[in-house]
This record gives sequence, structure tokens and C-alpha cells, in this order.
Amino acid sequence: MDAQLSSVILQNARFTGCRFVRCRFAHADLREAVFDHCDFADPDSHSGPQFAFSRLDEARFLACDLSFADIDRTSLYGVVFEACNLRGARFHRADFTRAFGGKVVRTAGAFIGCNLELADLADAALPGCDLSRSSLREADLTAADLEGCDLTSCDLFQALTTGTKLAGADLREGELSGLDLTALGSVSGMKVTAAQQYQLLSAMGVDVHPD
Repeated sequence: MDAQLSSVILQNARFTGCRFVRCRFAHADLREAVFDHCDFADPDSHSGPQFAFSRLDEARFLACDLSFADIDRTSLYGVVFEACNLRGARFHRADFTRAFGGKVVRTAGAFIGCNLELADLADAALPGCDLSRSSLREADLTAADLEGCDLTSCDLFQALTTGTKLAGADLREGELSGLDLTALGSVSGMKVTAAQQYQLLSAMGVDVHPD
């Protein structure tokens, strides 16, 4: 608890059922590390872990509590969060990309079945990533690039989506109440079900009547 883990090298390490309460990871190497059912959050102070200038490329977090995490200027290429609690987490200039050669830049990352309520993903670049079955209720997705993402069965109720790019994203079976198509950054090719279209049209002020 309350540990300052600066410049530690934990590449390929595996942690199961561990507690890292109020810990700060600065310039840490956590590439390909696995955290399984680990607890990083302090519910009493509503504070979470801090990752600053660190490397979390291809790390895996499985059923971990990372509530109120502050992830600042950290590389996250290929990271996987599965069934994690990331409520109120902040991703500031987090980088999900990797350069392969001079002109090829790829993006990879996944938030599968996670709680991202009230999370700050403003300006995040996550094109083509998997966010399926996650709750993004009241999350800040302002100007985020989610083009081509798998957002199936996601809850986007009252999420902030001004300027959010959703072209080619799959939002089928998700909760889209309040999603304003006119405020999005891109919508071409976005996938929704026939039932969802009524929610979207109603949010635009269209009075939809049954046939």
C-alpha cells in the first residue's frame, strides 16, 4: 500500500489475488505482465492506482478493480482489460498505438465486459478495438476515435459523445439512449439494429410513429 514503484521492471510478471492499493507506477516496465483478480482501488478515499510514463504494452488485467485509476502518458499497445472495474478511470494521453516501420502505425487494445462508468476517454484513439459488453454510462468520450470498434452490447447511456468518431463501429444490442447522431464526429457505416433506430431518431427530435 502507498508504494512508489519507480522504474521497476516487471515484464512478464504474473500476479494473482494481489493488492496494490494507492500505488504509483512511474516509468515502470509492465509489458506482458498479467494481473488476475488484483485490487488496485481504495474505496474509502475513492482513489486508484497511478501509471505515469509507463509501459503496459500487451499487459492483461483480468477481473481487477482499477476504479479511479489515473493512466497518464503511458503506452498501452495490445493491453487487455477483461471484466475489470474501471469506474472513474482517467486515460490522459494514453497511447494504444505502435509503429511498425516508417509509415505503418497500428492500434490495439481491448476493454471486454468492463465497467467504464464515468471514465475519461476523451480524445482517446482506439479505432478497431474491442469494447464489447462494457458499460460506458456517463463516460467522457468527447472527440474519441472509436471508428470500427466492437461496441456490441455496450451501455452508452448519457455518455459525452460530442465529436466522437463512430464510423464503422458496431453498436448492435447496446443502450444508446441520449446518443445524438448530429453531434458525432463520424457515423458512416455505423451498425445498429432496427429497434435501436427509434432511440437514435428520438434523440434527434424526430417523432417516430409505428407503421
